[in-house]
Amino acid sequence: MRCVYCNHTDSRVVDSRPTEDGWAIRRRRECIACGRRFTTYEKVETPSILVVKKDNRRESFNPEKIRAGIIKACEKRQVDAATIDKIVSEIEKQVYNNLEGEVTSAYIGELVMDKLKDLDQVAYVRFASVHRQFKDINTLMEEMQRLLGDQGHQ
Repeated sequence: MRCVYCNHTDSRVVDSRPTEDGWAIRRRRECIACGRRFTTYEKVETPSILVVKKDNRRESFNPEKIRAGIIKACEKRQVDAATIDKIVSEIEKQVYNNLEGEVTSAYIGELVMDKLKDLDQVAYVRFASVHRQFKDINTLMEEMQRLLGDQGHQ
């Protein structure tokens, strides 16, 4: 592993532990040349999953796009980064456990909305307005009424 500080190619592992989600190993390393420490993550290589977009284009599944969408929806809301990371990790697991080589962007969007509905209703409506492409205020109001109806049944 190349040192991020001096570019030396030899380091030793000082500490190893699984990440909170259990999908990677966090390793603290110490450079043999400069003695500085840095962190690396070892992760199992996951199978390639394609996302089928609304126009039938296909692109590689990228959890960072999910994270970016959730961050945008949660802007100026009381949602911390750890919670967003947990949601992204849960959705990523669901996509890979789907055992399909392809998933639709609509499926991923619904997974995100399910998580946001329980987390923050404003973030949910923001995300839904983009994902479901609300055309006008009436469509937005219908979604709000559905949300309020779901809340009354919990």
